[in-house]
Amino acid sequence: MTTETVQSKPKQKQKLRTVELVYCGLFATLMMIGANITSFAPFMVIGGVPITLQAFFAILAGLILGSRLGAISVTVYMLIGLAGAPVFARFSGGFSQILSPTFGFIVTFILVAFLVGKMVEKRPTKTMFITAAIIGTLVSYLLGTNWMYAAYMLWFGAPEGFSYSMAWLWMMPPLPKDLILAIFAGIFGYRIQKVLKVGKTR
Repeated sequence: MTTETVQSKPKQKQKLRTVELVYCGLFATLMMIGANITSFAPFMVIGGVPITLQAFFAILAGLILGSRLGAISVTVYMLIGLAGAPVFARFSGGFSQILSPTFGFIVTFILVAFLVGKMVEKRPTKTMFITAAIIGTLVSYLLGTNWMYAAYMLWFGAPEGFSYSMAWLWMMPPLPKDLILAIFAGIFGYRIQKVLKVGKTR
């Protein structure tokens, strides 16, 4: 093995670390945009329900970057928001947001990115990409809605007549669009990861 070959290996590893940082930063930024997309595109409010893209980008992060980098990118987004940057929904931010009833969805997005990433790492087929995206969406609804219900009942102060059924009724209007976006994320994620070959950096 020549000296040139030995010296090239650390450079290659450094290059991969740089690529990972770029990808994580990109998806953290996309999460910020997705949280407030209706502020830039008011037409994305249908029937009074805003079409946010946080779940879409969290799932896409896991599909394209894999379980490790996908979860890291969403974690970076969460930490930036908790540090005070106005990157959460309605341009909110700060550590106090941890008490928000909807903060559970942000935490869940980290798990979702990791979960869908693991699924497609084990079986990187187009069908699995779509299946993983749909499962990730359902998991985010299950955990996020239960967190929201617990928050209202335990520390946030529930509105009059609030119940577990009401919490789920609130989540029903955006569910169809999130399932449609999940299918699109699966198809798009499958195609883009083959082009970018991000899997090599997972």
